[in-house]
Amino acid sequence: MDATLAFPLLVGLIGIALFFDFLNGLHDAANSIATIVSTRVLRPQYAVLWAAFFNFIAFLFFGLHVAETLGTGIIDPGIVSPQVIFAALMGAILWNIITWVFGIPSSSSHALIGGLVGAGLAKVGFSSIVWGGLLKTVAAIFMSPAIGFFLALMLILAVSWIFVRQTPFAVDSTFRVLQFVSASMYSLGHGGNDAQKTMGIIAVLLFSQGYLGSEFHVPFWVVITCQAAMALGTLFGGWRIVHTMGSKITKLNPMQGFCAETGGALTLFGATWLGIPVSTTHTITGAIIGVGAARRVSAVRWGLAGNIVIAWIITLPSAALISACFYFIASALS
Repeated sequence: MDATLAFPLLVGLIGIALFFDFLNGLHDAANSIATIVSTRVLRPQYAVLWAAFFNFIAFLFFGLHVAETLGTGIIDPGIVSPQVIFAALMGAILWNIITWVFGIPSSSSHALIGGLVGAGLAKVGFSSIVWGGLLKTVAAIFMSPAIGFFLALMLILAVSWIFVRQTPFAVDSTFRVLQFVSASMYSLGHGGNDAQKTMGIIAVLLFSQGYLGSEFHVPFWVVITCQAAMALGTLFGGWRIVHTMGSKITKLNPMQGFCAETGGALTLFGATWLGIPVSTTHTITGAIIGVGAARRVSAVRWGLAGNIVIAWIITLPSAALISACFYFIASALS
């Protein structure tokens, strides 16, 4: 294990991690509010306040299994050093900024995982990888949007059958109210899964420097700080990606928005309880495509959806490559 890091540098690295968490909230705000904004149930400025609140309180509803996976289940915690954490965060942050600028709904989660993998490979090679945790996470790249798609599709079919005799006005009015519930659930799932990823990064950094004793755990101050950073990021929104997620993939009405958010939320709840760091971006995109496809296949702009899938595939290796470069730079300068 590397020598103990000077306290100011440790604080600086934690600050970079919290900046990533803030950027995650900024980048993924669209996931929480895209449907409720696109259906005009809430104005964007009120929607981000709503989402930020539920992002923050998510720690009250979930354990810290995802944080433990990120801290100990992607790369061997024994090889973690300040350079590794710095490189992983810089790889994820730079990739997030690139995709945010171009309005591409890529995954902040997989950018961070790619960053960890790239830094670990750059330091000691393939022996740094915890293959069980990494393969489980990579499998979730494909499973989470598929499950979100299936659940949203089943929900829209069930709801359409239940409300078949209602007037369009009555259905619209009902689901404008219910969308507040579904948006809250999705924001809880987002805060519960995504904020824990930064918790895991900070906790493994503290563990590597001997601040947590002999057993890995996530201190409560880390939990609160990470939830607050993500909520603050959500408040600043992510308007470029909101437009892509909320209207470019398929047009939504309140009933469809409710089904997309509920399908996505159920997927995130299950993944968080299982300790799987899934992508909220992947999940809500799959759910939105599911409700669009239930209406008719042509309602989904499959070309745009295909471009998003390509962004998913290249995120992990791109962030890993950037991270490896930063690791070599940091090692040369240290």
